Amino acid sequence: MTGLKNIAFIGNSLPRRCGIATFTTDLQQAVSRSPITVGTAIVAMTDHGHAYDYPESVWLQIPDESLEDYIPAAEALNAGRFDVVCLQHEFGIFGGEAGSHILALLSRLEMPVVTTLHTVLAEPNLAQRRVLTRIVEISAKVVVMAEKGRVLLSKVYGVPMDKIEVIPHGIPDIAFCEPDAAKQKLGFEGRSVILTFGLLSPNKGIEVMIDAMPLILQSRPDAVYVVLGATHPNLVRTEGEAYRERLIARALDLGVENNVVFMNQFVDQATLLDFISMCDVYATPYLTEAQMTSGTLAYSFGLGKAVVSTPYWHAGELLGEGRGVLVPFSDAGTIGAEIATLLTDGARRDAMRLRAYAESRSMTWERTAERYLVQFREAIRGRTLTRPLVSGGGVSLRKPFALPEPQLAYFLSMCDDTGLFQHAVYSVPDRSHGYCVDDNARGLLLSIALYSPGEKSLPEPLAARFASFVQHAWNPDEKHFRNFMGFDRRWLEDKGSEDSHGRTLWALGECARSDINPSRRRWAAALFAEALPTVENFRSPRAWAFTLLGLDGYCAARKDDDFAQRVRMALAARLIDLLARVETHDWVWFEEGLSYDNARLPQALLLAGLATGTSDYVTAGLKSLRWLMRMQTAALGHFRPIGTDGFSDRRTKPRGFDQQPLEVTATIAACHAAWRADQDIEWRSEAGRAFAWFLGSNDLALPLVDPDTGSCRDGLHPTRVNENRGGESVVSYLLGLVELRKLSRAIGHSSTIAPVHALSA
Repeated sequence: MTGLKNIAFIGNSLPRRCGIATFTTDLQQAVSRSPITVGTAIVAMTDHGHAYDYPESVWLQIPDESLEDYIPAAEALNAGRFDVVCLQHEFGIFGGEAGSHILALLSRLEMPVVTTLHTVLAEPNLAQRRVLTRIVEISAKVVVMAEKGRVLLSKVYGVPMDKIEVIPHGIPDIAFCEPDAAKQKLGFEGRSVILTFGLLSPNKGIEVMIDAMPLILQSRPDAVYVVLGATHPNLVRTEGEAYRERLIARALDLGVENNVVFMNQFVDQATLLDFISMCDVYATPYLTEAQMTSGTLAYSFGLGKAVVSTPYWHAGELLGEGRGVLVPFSDAGTIGAEIATLLTDGARRDAMRLRAYAESRSMTWERTAERYLVQFREAIRGRTLTRPLVSGGGVSLRKPFALPEPQLAYFLSMCDDTGLFQHAVYSVPDRSHGYCVDDNARGLLLSIALYSPGEKSLPEPLAARFASFVQHAWNPDEKHFRNFMGFDRRWLEDKGSEDSHGRTLWALGECARSDINPSRRRWAAALFAEALPTVENFRSPRAWAFTLLGLDGYCAARKDDDFAQRVRMALAARLIDLLARVETHDWVWFEEGLSYDNARLPQALLLAGLATGTSDYVTAGLKSLRWLMRMQTAALGHFRPIGTDGFSDRRTKPRGFDQQPLEVTATIAACHAAWRADQDIEWRSEAGRAFAWFLGSNDLALPLVDPDTGSCRDGLHPTRVNENRGGESVVSYLLGLVELRKLSRAIGHSSTIAPVHALSA
């Protein structure tokens, strides 16, 4: 359904000995093990003059210097029906000037490309800039492993920030353990072990650590520095083992030859994990800052090791704020003193280890694979935007689509003789969580909305049931509506939140204006009037907005209620005041952050302005809604509601997940109000773009609704939909659908949504 079935990874592959080969293989294996069944294959770059016994996962290999082999490789990928290609980029692994041969392959691909940049140069030469710029242009998404990479891509290469994703280097998911067992297994029992591993080359700073050993041995005579790793193949080709021999001679000159152990081998992962497990301190004494990522650092941090490192880019981010120890470049004295302190201060070392392990859980290969899969889907989604056909179960924004008819079967199954259930387990109503006035007020709103011409009304007893629930929720002693009720019909509180009170007033106001039952209209108006004074002391902007939505209906029904008119002007003025105090040129909003039901705030101002003839309210509503729509537009053009996973503030970009139906419905209603205000036909397109989220025009290209039953899933997680289908979700979907159908009829259009575009500033 996602359109994601087969993925090709281009890069080096084990058994070739290099970090890119290890990363490519680990990522391919992690994706292939994900719960989502996808086929994976590696296109391996083979360096000149070498041959490797590749595993079955390597589908194709390309001799790096042979330009004529890159073109048939592209043709093979196209013929192989791969849905996405994931390129692992490092300048040195492709042939041509600055690795330009890879462009011959990428430019011929018919599927989207997601590129992982293992190096981002701060000062590229002309050839490097040209090649990297072209790779980024071809790529649908670009992944870097550190925030520094994002900054450099933006500032140095002009890459849009929304095209860049930061996904940390993956790590194995193994249990936190003490080093003693591994020390015994590897022959280092009773020693304090310092470890550095990786391909040996001069930029690693091993000589600095050797120079630090005499100082370390003063505090810990049992210390041993283990240097694990074969010499880099490129270095072996140019000078053999001369560099390793110089390091050995240096240890001998300093008299620490018995405390420095060189292990000239490229080990498999199981052996590597044993070596990391046995060390007490891991060291990365790199000589320069221009190191964007280090797999050795990520692995050691992820296994819960105390790490001492120079502040190259990756280490500076990963080990900052006390997660490790950062020391100056080429400073043997400082690195020696810090390691000696850690080896003698077990409490500090253990605290650092525990923190590293805890904070690295989001970096496991399983989590890394999930995040890459999201990028792959988004890349595919971007490709479908330019095609005329529906793809992967999702609706293309470039092809008109028909609005479904409202289907009420599932909604009715979520109701009993008390009201609308809060939650469901999959599609089975969950009695254990009972009911709430929020959802039953929405149910009352839906029953009123379905009285519109062209819609099929709810059964009358059900509308009465929602009204009865609202009546029962009113607590005259507290002058508040209760919110939560158990399945046993006992209230779980004396009064609910400000927001639930405002939302209930909203339903009552609409009922007072538009219910087909005259007696119920009078009931709603009376209860609204009784509950309205409580709002004067509320502090929640959303409670103000919900109340304003209710006042739009109530004041239309009770034009002579001067108190209600004064409250309407007062609440609208409060929102205007918030906007005036918080707004800047790039933050046109009422609060310092974005949270839930955001579009209700501009909607409330728009309706208040239209009803009272106050142009300032309309102007504020339109400009804040236009800004919000830009914030809710993904780079590929589809609607992306503000996620609930820790709401954003003006210093951070909006959270992408979890995405919920409530936001979509609020946006559709706000767009309807905006069209009423300025008659701009583009608002209907914007409402349609939001509604298309339900049908699959979203980050995962997955539909949230079953149009045949009217059921709606509870939300969109980073890698999947939430299969539970609770009361809030189903009523939100139906309200959004009916609102959009009403807007279409008002404009005089059919129920077909045309291609959409984001609103301009």
